This record gives sequence, structure tokens and C-alpha cells, in this order.
Amino acid sequence: MNENMQASFSILVMSIASSAAMSLGLAPNPQTNKVEKDRDMAKFNIDLLLILQEKTMKNLTDDESKFLDSVVADLQSKFLELK
Repeated sequence: MNENMQASFSILVMSIASSAAMSLGLAPNPQTNKVEKDRDMAKFNIDLLLILQEKTMKNLTDDESKFLDSVVADLQSKFLELK
């Protein structure tokens, strides 16, 4: 692991969001390098972010809250467009 890499709230959010994006077919799976859609897994990852949003309410900085809100809204929008 990179010594300069530090765990943070935004990295946690992006990690879950990246999994959701892959499941939505927005990014290739790094293991197979193929774009795959998995509606159930996308919903699961979005639900994880919603739980995180609920459980951290009023405990985040304004920037963290805006970031999480933006990521969730974007993924929910993409989920609704999923065919």
C-alpha cells in the first residue's frame, strides 16, 4: 500500500461508489476489463451509501455532506436510467 495514501471519508464513499458504477455498466470491471451490468449489486451499493448517509447525518462537514449527497443523487439517477 502507498505510504501517502490515507483512509478518509471521501475515499470510503468513492470506493462504494466505484463498485456501484461498475455494476451500472459505467466502468469496466478491473479484474475482467469488461463492462458488466448487475442491477442487484448496483442497488446494494447505492443502499450502502444511503445507510452511510443516514448514519452520519449531522456528523459530517458541509463538504463531506455535499459530496455524499452529490454521489448518491448521481448514482440514483444512473440507476433509474439502467435498462
